[in-house]
Amino acid sequence: MKIDSGDTAWVLAAAALVMLMTPALGFFYGGLVRRKNVLSTIMHSFFILCLISVQWVLWGYSLAFGPDKGHIIGGLEWVGLNGVGFAPNADYAPTIPHQAFMLFQMMFAVITPALISGAFAERQRFKAFVLFSLLWATFVYDPIAHWVWGAGGWLHTLGALDFAGGTVVHISSGVSALVAALVLGRRLGFGKQKVEPHDATMTVLGAALLWFGWFGFNAGSALGAGALATSAFVVTNTAAAMAALTWMTVSWWHKKQPSVIGAAAGAVAGLVAITPASGFVNVMGAIVIGFGAGVVCYLAIQLRERIKVDDALDVWAVHGIGGTWGALATGLFATVAINSAAANGLFYGNPKQALIQLVAVGAVWGWSILGTFVILKVVNLFVPLRVHEDEEVLGLDLSQHGEPAYAGIHAN
Repeated sequence: MKIDSGDTAWVLAAAALVMLMTPALGFFYGGLVRRKNVLSTIMHSFFILCLISVQWVLWGYSLAFGPDKGHIIGGLEWVGLNGVGFAPNADYAPTIPHQAFMLFQMMFAVITPALISGAFAERQRFKAFVLFSLLWATFVYDPIAHWVWGAGGWLHTLGALDFAGGTVVHISSGVSALVAALVLGRRLGFGKQKVEPHDATMTVLGAALLWFGWFGFNAGSALGAGALATSAFVVTNTAAAMAALTWMTVSWWHKKQPSVIGAAAGAVAGLVAITPASGFVNVMGAIVIGFGAGVVCYLAIQLRERIKVDDALDVWAVHGIGGTWGALATGLFATVAINSAAANGLFYGNPKQALIQLVAVGAVWGWSILGTFVILKVVNLFVPLRVHEDEEVLGLDLSQHGEPAYAGIHAN
C-alpha cells in the first residue's frame, strides 16, 4: 500500500467541508427558532463539534471502526488512536493515511447528534443535552457505524449499501429525534400560538452552506480523487436541486405561495436522500431520488403536524424519512456501471439488494428507537431533560447561557 498525495489531499479537503456542515446546521436551525432561543440552538451544533471531536479520538473511532467483536461493535484496541497512525489501513482506505480516514469519519460522527438537537429545540436543558449527546454517540451511533461500515460489521457483511450515511447518519438521527420529541413533550403553547422562524435568511444561508459541505460528505466518501468522487458530486447536486424544485412546487400547490424556507428544506431533503445512493446511482436515478424526497418529506411534515408531535425543526420528516427513502431507493437504482465494487439494485436485475436495504433500514430504526429511549430515561434520572416553564418562557439563551443573541433587542 502506498499513500497517494492526490487522494489524501481530497479526503482532507472533504473532511474540512464536512466539518463546515455542523456550524452550517446551527445557522439552518437557528433561523427557524424564536429570537430568544437562537443562541442556544446554534450552541448545540458548535458544542457538539467540540464534544464529539474528543470522544471520537478517545474511544468513538475504536468502537466504530476498530477490530470487529461479534459483528456488532469494534474493540477497544484503538482507544486514544493507539495503532491509528499514518500508514494506510487496507480495510478502509488503502491510498490515504489511516488518520486521514479517521478524521474524515470524525466529521460524520460530529454532525449526527447535532442533527437530533432540532427535535428538542427551545426546551431541553443544556446539561441534559451534553449527557445525552455523549451517551448517544457512544451507544447508538458507534455501533450502527460499525454494523454498516466497519470491517466485519453484520450489515456490511450482509451487503447493505450506504455510501455516505443514509442509514448511519440520517435514519439514526431522524428516528432518534422523533423519540426525543415524544419523550420531552411539546413546547409551551404548541398548537395554540404560531411559532414563526425569527430569521429566514439565516436558514437559507445555513441550507446553502450545508449544500456546499455536502460535496465533501458524499464525494469525499469515495476516499479518493477520481471518477467515483466525480459521479457522487454530480448526483448529489442533481438530487438536491430536484428535491428543492419538487418541495417548492408541492408546497406552492398546497399553500398557494412558493415558500423560500420550503425550497431550502427541500434541498436538504434531497441531499439526505441521495447520501446513501451517491456512490451507486447515475444521474437519472438521482433525479428520481430527489423528486421522491421532495414529495415524501413534505408529506411527512403534514403527517407530523396532524398527529401533533412537536419535532420542533422537523428532523424526523427530513432526515428520518428522507434517509429511509434514500436507503430503500439505493436498493432500486444502484448499478455496478457506476461502482463496480458494489451491487446492482432491483431495477438492474438484483431484487435481493432491495431486501438487504430493507433489513438495514429496519435494524437502524429499531436500534435508534430503543437506544434513544433508554438513554433519555437514564439521563432524566440524574438531570431533568426539560427546563422549567419560566425558563422556557424567558428563552434558553438567557436561562441556559446568560447571553442574548441580539443585545438590546426584545426577545420573543
